[in-house]
Amino acid sequence: MPRYKLTIEYDGEPFVGWQRQPNGPSVQAALEEAVFAFTGERPPVQAAGRTDTGVHARGQVVHLDLSSERPVETIRSAINFHLKPLPVSVLVAEPAPPGFHARFSATWRRYRYRIINRRAPPALDRGQLWHVPGSLDVDLMADAASVLVGRHDFNSFRSTSCQSPSALKTLDLLQVTRHGEEIHVDVGSRSFLHNQVRIIVGTLHLVGRQQWTRGDVEAALAARDRARAGPTAPPHGLCLMEVRYELGADGKADAEEAIDDQ
Repeated sequence: MPRYKLTIEYDGEPFVGWQRQPNGPSVQAALEEAVFAFTGERPPVQAAGRTDTGVHARGQVVHLDLSSERPVETIRSAINFHLKPLPVSVLVAEPAPPGFHARFSATWRRYRYRIINRRAPPALDRGQLWHVPGSLDVDLMADAASVLVGRHDFNSFRSTSCQSPSALKTLDLLQVTRHGEEIHVDVGSRSFLHNQVRIIVGTLHLVGRQQWTRGDVEAALAARDRARAGPTAPPHGLCLMEVRYELGADGKADAEEAIDDQ
């Protein structure tokens, strides 16, 4: 049974998240229905990251198994045809390497959180970034962000509903940069805890407003208590940008537990 790897993008606003749920439309259900319309088959579509309600993706990776081989261009075109008019698009379809699993083979994920920092609300990119009208000090945010880089117990920076048995994670990348009126928070790691990125952004937002200091972030990290960190930033500013794979002989990554609910 051939396995295919798809790279997809989607606007998360009309969905309850990646995962199929009974309370509303999901990206997973949209893809599975499009595959069924094309093939008459209902293979489960597995994703690298289970994005939450309102979270977007530009580089989400999924896999699915079909009963027979089909040209990859046909797979991409047919699925995209049946996805219309939903804001989901298959960018690339390719045969998956042996043993490949979109979630468990992933070795690195990068998210970007976008903040629009100006008085006027956004019109063209509405629903794609967080509007913060008050001034934010990006230098202070970047300095405080350096506290969180590396391997730490991130219990203060995960949802109370997170199902991971361990809060130990390694952040390889946490950068805060200004691009005109936009502020980007780029976060990279092998895997993430539930809402980890959004809680980090909500905490750095307090620093940017000069309500918190670098020392407050250090104290929140050391406390290992969700109540000690900042609020969870809104979902619509977050986007899964890329997923990387460096596979071993069995197609699996030597990775931390692959919790990745954002």
